[in-house]
Amino acid sequence: MNFPTESSDLFAEFPPLEFYPFDPLPTSPTPIPPPPSSLPAENLTVPPSDPNPNPNLSSVYNPLAAFTVPKKRRRGRSQRNVPPSFQLPTLPNGNPSFPPSSSSASIYAPDSGEIGVGVAGAAAKSLPDISDEIIVINKEATTEALIALSAGFPADSLTDEEIDFGVLPVIGGIEQVNYILIRNHIIAKWRENVTGWVSKEMFLDVIPKHCSTLLDSAYNYLVSRGYINFGVSAAIKEKFPTEPSKPTVIIIGAGLAGLAAARQLMRFGFKVTVLEGRKRAGGRVYTKKMEGGNRLSAAADLGGSVLTGTLGNPLGIVARQLGHFLHKVRDKCPLYSVDGKPVNPDLDMKVESAFNRLLDKASRLRQLMGEVSVDVSLGSALETFRQVNGDAVNSEEMSLFNWHFANLEYANAGLLSKLSLAFWDQDDPYDMGGDHCFLHGGNGKLVQALAENVPILYEKTVNTIRYGSDGVQVVAGSQVFEGDMALCSVPLGVLKSGSIKFVPELPQRKLEGIKRLGFGLLNKVAMLFPYVFWGTDLDTFGHLTDDSSTRGEFFLFYSYATVAGGPLLIALVAGESAVKFESMPPTDAVTKVIQILKGIYEPQGVTVPEPIQTVCTRWGSDPFSLGSYSNVAVGASGDDYDILAESVGDGRLFFAGEATTRRYPATMHGAFLSGLREAANMAQYAHARSSRMRIDRSLSKNAHSCASLLTDLFREPDLEFGSFAVIFSQKNSDPKSSAILRVTFNEPHKKSHGDSKPDQHSNKLLFQQLQSHFNQQQQLHVYTLLSKQQVLELREVRGGDGMRLNFLIEKLGVKLIGRKGLGPTADSVVASIKAERGKRKPASASLGVKSGTWKHKSGVLKQKVIRKAKIMRKSSGLAPIPKPSANGNGKVTEERSMDQPISLPTGTGQIHTEIMKQEEVRVFPSDRAAPQL
Repeated sequence: MNFPTESSDLFAEFPPLEFYPFDPLPTSPTPIPPPPSSLPAENLTVPPSDPNPNPNLSSVYNPLAAFTVPKKRRRGRSQRNVPPSFQLPTLPNGNPSFPPSSSSASIYAPDSGEIGVGVAGAAAKSLPDISDEIIVINKEATTEALIALSAGFPADSLTDEEIDFGVLPVIGGIEQVNYILIRNHIIAKWRENVTGWVSKEMFLDVIPKHCSTLLDSAYNYLVSRGYINFGVSAAIKEKFPTEPSKPTVIIIGAGLAGLAAARQLMRFGFKVTVLEGRKRAGGRVYTKKMEGGNRLSAAADLGGSVLTGTLGNPLGIVARQLGHFLHKVRDKCPLYSVDGKPVNPDLDMKVESAFNRLLDKASRLRQLMGEVSVDVSLGSALETFRQVNGDAVNSEEMSLFNWHFANLEYANAGLLSKLSLAFWDQDDPYDMGGDHCFLHGGNGKLVQALAENVPILYEKTVNTIRYGSDGVQVVAGSQVFEGDMALCSVPLGVLKSGSIKFVPELPQRKLEGIKRLGFGLLNKVAMLFPYVFWGTDLDTFGHLTDDSSTRGEFFLFYSYATVAGGPLLIALVAGESAVKFESMPPTDAVTKVIQILKGIYEPQGVTVPEPIQTVCTRWGSDPFSLGSYSNVAVGASGDDYDILAESVGDGRLFFAGEATTRRYPATMHGAFLSGLREAANMAQYAHARSSRMRIDRSLSKNAHSCASLLTDLFREPDLEFGSFAVIFSQKNSDPKSSAILRVTFNEPHKKSHGDSKPDQHSNKLLFQQLQSHFNQQQQLHVYTLLSKQQVLELREVRGGDGMRLNFLIEKLGVKLIGRKGLGPTADSVVASIKAERGKRKPASASLGVKSGTWKHKSGVLKQKVIRKAKIMRKSSGLAPIPKPSANGNGKVTEERSMDQPISLPTGTGQIHTEIMKQEEVRVFPSDRAAPQL
C-alpha cells in the first residue's frame, strides 16, 4: 500500500443545501403548516409562512411547491418512501385569479390608512377589483413563482431584505403584487440563460410603462444583492472594470465565501486583496488529484463534495456556466452488518421507521418543553425515547439504530449529546429541492474558476485585525495591509481558537455567539484502487458496528468511480470516531477500512485489491479550519448565525462563511451566498460614506444653515421620551445608522414613578447642576450622535430622566455638546434627514408619532426587540481615545461655551461605535402566535 506521508489539510464532507432570502425561522420550535390533505405531512418540508403575505398571490403561488425536500437527517442516505412531487394548479390563460385567502396578514391598506388589516379585510376595503390592475407579463406566472421560490424568495410576499432595501414606497396593495411578478420574471429570465448578462433593457417591451419604476427597483435590487448576473461566464467577466475606482477591501480567506465576495466586489469597482494562509484557494473545499500506475488518476473531494439540492443552488449555476456535468447521487444505499452480510431489507425499513418516529417524538417534546428545550440535547431525548419504547430488542437492531445516529452526526458534524434539541434542524425549512449531486472532476473546478484573476496572496497567516472609524489594518506576520474595509471569512473553528486578535476586541454579543455555536468534525479516507470491485450500480453503501462508541467509524462509503475519472472510494468518519481518528496512524485507518471491504465483498467471491494510493484527512488538526462545519449546539440557536454575520466598526469589518448564514449553514452554497451578501453590504456602506463625504463638503460652507435645519427638524422629532428627543433617517433601517439626540434642560427635575429609591450611581446631581447652570430661565439644548440601537436602549431605561442621563453618560460614555459642536458628520445626517422628509408621501402622515414610539418608514410596521447584552468597550478606533476632563471630586466642570463638550464625571468616555445589532420581529396576524424570543 502507498500510504500518505503528510497530514492533509483537508475538510470533511461539507453537505450543501439551497439559495437565498426568506425570513429567518422563529427562534422557538414552530409547527410546520400542514400540507394538502392528499399528501402526508411527515414527508414534506415547507418554507415558513411570511408575516407579510399578499392576499392576491397566496392562492396562486403555493409555498408547498413542486418539489420535495430531503431534510438534514437524510444527508448521508436519501429519504425513502417520499411521495411524488406535486405541481401547483395551472392558471387559465396565465392570468391568476385570487379567491379570498383564509389566512390573515399585516399589510398597509393605502385607502384606509390602517395598519394590520387582515387579508380578507384589506381585499374588501382597498382592493375591490384588483384583477383588472394586475399586469400580465406572460402565461407562466406560476412557473416563474416556483423558480423564484427555488431562489429563496417567498411566493406571495417580500423578504425583509427587500423591505429594508426600499423596493416599494408602501408595502401591500397592487404595487406589491406587480413588483413580485416583475421580480419573479427577471429571476426566471436569468435562469433561462445563466451564461449571459440580463440587462434591464430586455424587459422594456414586456413590462408596462406605468410599471417602469417597479422594474427599476426589482432589477437594481437583484443585481446589487447578487441574485442574478453572478458567476464566471464570459458575459459577466466583461462587466469587470479595467481599473478599480472604489476603495481598497481586504478579504481574509480564499474559501468559497471569500472568492464570491472578491469577484462581486471587483465587479463593483473595488480594489480587492485576498489573504490566504494556505498554498491554495478553496479552504474547506479541496479536490486532490490522486495518481497511480498505468496512468490511473482520480479527483478526490476531500472536503465539501455534495451539491445538496440543485434547483436554485448558485454553485449549480456556476457549474452550468462552466459547462460541467452534475451526477445525481442515486438513492440506493444498502447496509451491511458487522459480519459483512447484507442487512435484511424488512428489518432495515422497520428500524428506519422507528428512528424517524424518535425524531418526530423529539420534535413534539421540544414544543411541549418550550424554552427549557434550549438546554437539552437531541441525543438525550432520542436515547430516552428509544429506551422507553424498547425499539431495539436485539443486537442487530441496535446496530442499525447506531448507524442512523452516526448518519445524523455526519449531517450535523457534531455529537448528538451536544446538539440542541430545540434548534438542531432550524435550517431544514430552507433546504432546497432537487437532487443531491457530485460534480464531475470535483469541486476544485469551481474553486479554480472563481479564483481566476482574483488577486490572492498565499501563505499569509493573519494574526491581527484592527478596525476603526478610519479603516482597517490586517497584520499577517511582519506585513501590514491597510484598507477601507475588511471581510473576515475564516471558519468558525478559527474564530473559536482566538488565533486572530481583533483590535478593539469584538463586541461581547459576538464573542458569546462564537462560543455558543458548535463546530464539529468529519474526516475521510480516500482510496484509489486499480479497478472498481464494488460495482458501478450504486453511489453509497453503509457498514454497521456493534460498538456504539465507534458507530461513526467508516459507517458510510461514497463511490466516486462515475465522476472522479478513476476507481475512487471514500470512507467517512463521523461523530466521536472523527475526533479519535485525528490521532489514529494512517496505516491503522486504511487497514481497518480494507478489512471492512473484504468482509463485505470476499464472501460474494470478489477480490478486494490493495489500494494504489490513500489519503486520510485531519480537518480538526488543520490550523486554518480546526474542524469541519457548524451546528447548533446546546444553548445556541439560529440567532447566533445572525450574530456572527453582523458587521462591526460602523461598517468597517464584515463577516462571511457558512457559520454566518442561519438558512444555509454547513453548506458550500451557504458560504458562497454569504460572500455575495457581504459584498452587497460592503458596497452599501462604502456608498453611504461617499455620500456623507460629499454632503460634508457642501455643508461645511454653510454651518449656520445646518443649525437652522436642526432646529426645524426637532420641531417634529421621530421619538420623544422625557427630556429627550431624537431624529433619524427612516429610510436607513440599519440599527447602526446615526441618529441625533437632543436633551432639553428647562424645568426642575421631577421625580418619576420609577425613582422611588435613590441610586447612588445615578447622575441626578449632574442633571440638577445643568438645570441650575442656566438658572432655569431659558431652555438649554445639548446634543450628541447615537445609533438607532443606542437610542432604543436609552428609551428602555427606567427611573426617569436622571437615570437615562446616567446611562447616557456612564454606560454609553457620550459627550453632550452644543449644536455647533456636532461637526460635519452630524451635518450630513441632518441634510439627509431633511432631504428624506421633503420626499415623504402624504400617506406617512397617517402613521402618527406618539410619545416613545417610532415613526415607521413607508407604512412598514415592524416591532424592534432589543436583546439584553452587556455594554461593549467604549472605543473602537485604531488609537486610544482620551477620556473627557472632570474635576477630582466628581462634580461637573462648567464650560463657558456650550459648543464644547460638557465635562462628565471621571470614568466616562466617548461614544463607542460598536453597536449591538437589533433583532427585527415582524408583526404577526391576529390568528398566528408570534415566535417566542
